[in-house]
Formats: sequence, structure tokens, C-alpha cells
Amino acid sequence: MISTFGAETTTDEVLEGADLKGKRILVTGVSAGLGIETARALAAHGADIVGAARDLGKARAATKSVKSAAEAGGGSLELVELDLASLASVRSCADALLADGRPFDIIIANAGVMACPQGQTRDGFETQFGTNHLGHFVLVNRIASLLKPGGRLVNLSSAGHRFADVDLDDPNFERTPYAEFVAYGRSKTANILFAVEFDRRYRDRGIRATALHPGAIKTELSRYLTSEATQQLIDTINKGQQASGAPPFSYKSIQQGAATSVWAAIVAPADEVGGRYCEDCHVAEIQDGDGIRGGVRPYGLDAEHAKALWAKSEAMVGERF
Repeated sequence: MISTFGAETTTDEVLEGADLKGKRILVTGVSAGLGIETARALAAHGADIVGAARDLGKARAATKSVKSAAEAGGGSLELVELDLASLASVRSCADALLADGRPFDIIIANAGVMACPQGQTRDGFETQFGTNHLGHFVLVNRIASLLKPGGRLVNLSSAGHRFADVDLDDPNFERTPYAEFVAYGRSKTANILFAVEFDRRYRDRGIRATALHPGAIKTELSRYLTSEATQQLIDTINKGQQASGAPPFSYKSIQQGAATSVWAAIVAPADEVGGRYCEDCHVAEIQDGDGIRGGVRPYGLDAEHAKALWAKSEAMVGERF
């Protein structure tokens, strides 16, 4: 059994020998990429997966491998409809899960969008902040009572949080010129800060929360990026990598990309990851400065900043938790 994990570790290596029978896990975004692999790996070890997706037809077709893994491993898969860009859909999904009443051991907030053109969710929020953060913020808080003591919340953030801190004065770019990666950075920083404050509020119940960077993976998430924009981004990263003496940029496989999610959810000690930011199957160090790709910016783990984001998020969605 592998005891030391890193950037090239896969989901199956992380979960080698794990018995997840009886564990009930919610994974959002199971119609593509990391969500499918995360659900597959967990179901293969006996977990009961509730997979959330905006398009259930697409999700049914995409999760055939998950169903096969569940049948072979003693787990199960059920799908629920969830459009994170619509608070009505988010609340309907949460209400259905609450009415069902079965508890969760883990919530993995995996779904998201990246670097999309400027737009708005159905509720008028900037698309990336509204989908990546506010949708999950409402869903998770509404069903928080279903998390068992000892449970975990795992938020998928990104190294892209380094592009921008949250802007609590202008979250919808009403006064700020829109830039795709600035908006993405804001939303990914929000994912970390949400985990920090959720962890503070729930750790006395034995529930911990963490955020993570899965790595760079070729999935549908990058569908808005042109080949030119992608290469420009890689060139910028490599310039910083070279300056810091780090190896050049390389993509992870989907199995490697989902590994940190299952590591943080299942394998890592709760006290080690609670309120922290993880990458490559370990807790990341605080790193500041331009040209650095790894680690977490200090503003991502700022406790007071996290409290302020929570309050702003409540005001934006019109609901207190």
C-alpha cells in the first residue's frame, strides 16, 4: 500500500484497501471529468454516491462507469438534479435531500465553471461567483444538518485562486472591468474561504471542511478557453516555474486530478486538513509572490476575511445560516 502520495498519485492508489461500505457521499458535478472519476473511485470501494448534476440525461450517460464500479464494489449511485446557477434549483435539491432525511458522511463540492464570458446566473450574480461559490454556499448550508458527526465538506478550489482575492464591494463586476480569470480567481478564493468558515462553525460537532486544488486536467471545465489562450497561460506558468526552480507545467490525468479529492475526503487526518487548503495529496504551504504556482495565498486562509465573505454571501442570497 502506498503511504506517500503526490502529484502523480491516482484515486485507486489513494483508496487502496479502503472499505467505504455504509458511507453516503454527495458529489456535485457528476456529468463530466473529475466528478465522474471521484464518484467512480468511491463507489468502487462500496460507498453510496448521490451524484448531483444540472442535466440528468447527460449525467445518466456519463455515469455508466460509476454504476458498473458500484455494482462490482458493493456501492450504489443515485442522481439528483442540481443547477448551481439557479437558487431555485439549489433550494429544490436541498429540500428533496432534507425530505429524504438520510445523512451524509461527506459532501464533495466538485462542480464549477471556469473563465467563461461575462454573464449572470438566473438570480443576477456574476456567473462564476454565483455558480462556483453561492450555489454551493446555499446547498451545503441548507443540508448541513444531514452531515454526520465526523463528516467532512470538501470544496474544489484551484491554484487559480491566485489570480484574485474576493471583492466584497463589487462581487458582480458592476463597477470593475470584467476579466475571465479575475472572476475565476475570485470564485476559487471564495471556495477556500467558505471552507475555512464552515470548518470554524462546525468543528465542535466533529465536522471538518477543507478546500483543494486538483491540478491541471483536460476536462470540460476548460471549454471556454481557446488553444491560444491555453498556451499563453501555460507559457506564463512556465516562466514562473523556471524562475522558482520548479519543473515545467504538465497536465494530470483525470485519475490523478481526482486523487486529492478522495484523499482529503477519506484518507487524510481530519485535524490535518480541517480549515486548510490542499494540493497533490498534501496540505499546501502558504505562498505569496508573483510567479509561484503552488501553495495558497494568505488571503485564502484569513479567518476574518472568511467571516466577512460568509456575511456578504448571506446578504446576496437573502438567507441566514
